[in-house]
Amino acid sequence: MGCWLSGGVWAIMTMAIISFVHAEDPYRFFDWRVTYGNISPLGIPQRGILINGQFPGPEIYSVTNDNLIINVHNDLDEPFLLSWNGVQLRKNSYQDGVYGTTCPIPPGKNYTYAIQVKDQIGSFFYFPSLALHKAAGGFGGIRILSRPRIPVPFPEPAGDFTFLIGDWYTRHDHKALKALLDRGHRLPLPDEVLINGQGVSFISSLTVHRGKTYRFRISNVGLQHSLNFKVVGHQMKLVEVEGTHTIQSMYTSLDIHVGQSCSVLVTMDQPAKNYSIVVATRFAATKHLVSATLHYSNSREGLSSAPISAGQPADELDWSIKQARSIRTNLTASGPRPNPQGSYHYGQIKISRTLILESSASLVKRKQRYAINGVSFVNADTPLKLADYFKIGGVFKVGSIPDKPKRGGMTLDTAVMGAEHRAFLEIVFQNREKIVQSYHLDGYSFWVVGMDRGTWSHASRREYNLRDAVSRSTTQVYPESWTAVYVALDNVGMWNLRSEFWARQYLGQQFYLRVYSPVHSLRDEYLLPNNALLCGRASNSHRPTITP
Repeated sequence: MGCWLSGGVWAIMTMAIISFVHAEDPYRFFDWRVTYGNISPLGIPQRGILINGQFPGPEIYSVTNDNLIINVHNDLDEPFLLSWNGVQLRKNSYQDGVYGTTCPIPPGKNYTYAIQVKDQIGSFFYFPSLALHKAAGGFGGIRILSRPRIPVPFPEPAGDFTFLIGDWYTRHDHKALKALLDRGHRLPLPDEVLINGQGVSFISSLTVHRGKTYRFRISNVGLQHSLNFKVVGHQMKLVEVEGTHTIQSMYTSLDIHVGQSCSVLVTMDQPAKNYSIVVATRFAATKHLVSATLHYSNSREGLSSAPISAGQPADELDWSIKQARSIRTNLTASGPRPNPQGSYHYGQIKISRTLILESSASLVKRKQRYAINGVSFVNADTPLKLADYFKIGGVFKVGSIPDKPKRGGMTLDTAVMGAEHRAFLEIVFQNREKIVQSYHLDGYSFWVVGMDRGTWSHASRREYNLRDAVSRSTTQVYPESWTAVYVALDNVGMWNLRSEFWARQYLGQQFYLRVYSPVHSLRDEYLLPNNALLCGRASNSHRPTITP
């Protein structure tokens, strides 16, 4: 549960925790209890991870620059962390909630996250980042609204709804899935698809009024599959992608890859009856779909399910690539600030470094592993950010993953790539495999400047969109294809770059980008929070003292 407070007892008790945030910006306080609970998203009872008894978890409502104080009680029987997909956590990677930055919350203990949604708007989500917890729930939506008097490029909708979509396992719980991976096996394909925690065994409905326009925020919180979202009989106007207001193009359906989020406007301009909201797998040998009912309030039909139309284009790949290229930034619209989004001319900035990141799959000691540039990530015994902060040697080595693919076999290492603060990177994701990949970079948004089939070369830069490419934090890479992004490294910290295909992430397809500034100024990075959990080799380190 969240509450809006300007002061009071709780604010006094947490002053040491939130001393780094801007006092002039509002606070929102949340107290969450994480438990196991019985859920039946597909009509089959199974154990899920609940937050305050809810599956999915509570939605976070916030406004640009709000300070979010989230007290998480771990009532599970194993360590737990939450991470904030797409929230940039400016100067504050300590709160990122992945194992490379944050000590897990032990069973029976709590930890209070203190984060600021600085200079952001849009649609995001949170999720449990350890092990395979994500396969049991623990995820929820995050919406960041614009501040008053900051213009939004569309009228206020009649309603604002969140759709958390994703693939789901019923025959294996999260511990069984983890055990399969730990034994070196690949996971079976997910069993079904859910919308807001409900599958094909349920009829969920949304009542709307004819003539009104509604905002749908859609996040793919799943484990593997790309999903297609459509509202049968209706056009969808895309207005926002992971915090960027977009050119308002119309679509009959949208491909949303794992880890991605977007917002559409849907006008209820059809005859009054029931229609289906359909979510279906893409690029999958076995097709799964789930639907919810869109019910017009003046319809004579009840809330029974509507006919499902799950038509797919003949060539899914070409169709999806064409759609992805059509998603562009609205240069004249305001973002979190009043100035237009097009004020930053990314296409005119000199590239300081090019990374070519290529995935691979292999057996290492007869166990399945995945890698980027030949290095399969393994967790250290201490979060990397704490080891860096306390200057603890032997935990990781900067430069343990190369800038470009290497020849030879796969190696296991705690992969950390060094980068200079304020560098401007070109990152090419090269995919030689026959599956859709999806990559996410914590702490940042990047401009998706190009994508195409085949192998990237310097000549591919002639295809780049250097004017109005969409800025987002998660991008897809199509089978046997490449995707190129630009990113300005303006956020000091230890940031996770990972596959959103969760089994691949768990088995090594990730690394950490250490964005470093030699200045050591609070203008660039906050100090370690007073309440930071300490673990591993940092357990007995001296805690920082911050005077409010």
